Amino acid sequence: MIKSVKLRLAIVLVSIVLALIYLFPTMSDRVPAWWGNIFPTEKIHLGLDLQGGIHLLMEVDVEKALQVSTDRMVAGVQRLLEEDKIKFSEIMQTEDIGTVRIKLAEESDVERLRNLMNEKIPAWAHASTQGAIVIYRVESEERQRLEKLALDQAVETMRNRIDQFGVAEPEIRLQSDNRILVQLPGVKDTRRAIDLIGKTALLEFKLVSDQYDPAEVSPAQLGDKLEVLYEQTRDPETNAIVAKRPYVVEKRSLMTGEYIANANVRFNSEFGEPYVALEFNGQGAKIFDEITGANVKRRLAIVLDHNVYSAPVIQERISGGQAQVSGRFTAKEARDLAIVLRAGALPAPINILEQRSVGPSLGHDSIRSGIISMVVGFILVVGFMVVYYRLSGLVTNLALILNLLFVMSILALVQATLTLPGIAGIVLTIGMAVDANVLIYERIREELRYGKTPRAALDSGYGKAFLTIMDANITTLIAAIVLYQFGTGPIKGFAVTLSLGIVSSLYTAIFVTRLVFDLVAARRPLKKLSI
Repeated sequence: MIKSVKLRLAIVLVSIVLALIYLFPTMSDRVPAWWGNIFPTEKIHLGLDLQGGIHLLMEVDVEKALQVSTDRMVAGVQRLLEEDKIKFSEIMQTEDIGTVRIKLAEESDVERLRNLMNEKIPAWAHASTQGAIVIYRVESEERQRLEKLALDQAVETMRNRIDQFGVAEPEIRLQSDNRILVQLPGVKDTRRAIDLIGKTALLEFKLVSDQYDPAEVSPAQLGDKLEVLYEQTRDPETNAIVAKRPYVVEKRSLMTGEYIANANVRFNSEFGEPYVALEFNGQGAKIFDEITGANVKRRLAIVLDHNVYSAPVIQERISGGQAQVSGRFTAKEARDLAIVLRAGALPAPINILEQRSVGPSLGHDSIRSGIISMVVGFILVVGFMVVYYRLSGLVTNLALILNLLFVMSILALVQATLTLPGIAGIVLTIGMAVDANVLIYERIREELRYGKTPRAALDSGYGKAFLTIMDANITTLIAAIVLYQFGTGPIKGFAVTLSLGIVSSLYTAIFVTRLVFDLVAARRPLKKLSI
């Protein structure tokens, strides 16, 4: 330990000042405007159990993401073959996700195809060849990359949507097994939040086939290239489906929402109904121009998450790079749709595994109960130390107050989220913080009974108790680290505050209390210890 009393005093004073600086934004509702230019402004975040909100555990369907990626690969191979003038009769994804079947017009082109695929799309491996039919399958490394990309994109898309939704201090965290944890403090409308976050928002433009009657078409007639999708009419109050209109559309998407540059809510000048106006980027405007130019007088279905919103007839080529999604929207539904289209589509469907809603009144009750438990625990410990260890107990109580100050300031520094189990960890820390001083004081009493002077008893007490204190606290710290590593949600909150409390209590119980005794001894000789 540092022998210079002045240096140790300076260290303690600096640590107290820093703790107060970091804790000030949390404790004060009125932080001066100039504060952020000089000092940090991070606050302690309150968990859902303390301020109310929505807890969602979601799972990303990465298999669907791989399927969508394979569809893009099919379109890419088709363009490559057309550019290289390799004739083919069919390119399609098989039932085995991540596998593509290519049927060439001439068997002699198989070698050209393989050379082209090896050069342009090396991530897809040749699986087999039967005459003019060639099978390709995605490599395992590429599959893992696509799955990770889907998860990362899902998290980023959710974050963009939530930011536009206006939620303060949301928590979006990627977990194992393709799961994403979302916590939205202060949000009360659960259904709207789920619709906004979990909507895939896959916008597609597909041609309508007027060859068959949608009400009478059979699966055999649809084959592999057509499908039946529905335009749904919902009750504005109950959100229940009251009518469904079928359309026979081509499975292949001519264009998706990935080319959207902006989406805004506008209102029909004739009836005042809201709709979402779309603006495409440069590449999207060019593709939309080609689509509309090649399909004049045909109907183009605007499909969102496999639901047809409208299917207008293309009257002429549209070169402005604009389109609109209309339907029987309310203004709020139109705004939410614009948000998800601006933020981008989720790469795959999202399944909600768990949802919890905590009311703000319950959160306030939790805060009050947590504070009461901390105060009661603190008073009992402080009272015991003063009664049992007299003036030395006051030194321990000073260290206990500093310990709480340091724990809360570190929570603010790392922008941790304080939960009800976290408060339980702090309460436990209060008891553990004085445990070290109990060991030291009992050792000092033992040394005094052996006839040592107060100064010698202090040196011996702190020295001999040090290893025991470190052993006990390191053991507890290891347990807390294990809880944090393998626990989830509330368990992690408990582990964080317990870990911080252990480290802080070692500093205050050993370093700070010893400094107080040394300051007293430096002013006058110790003839007697009040212990």
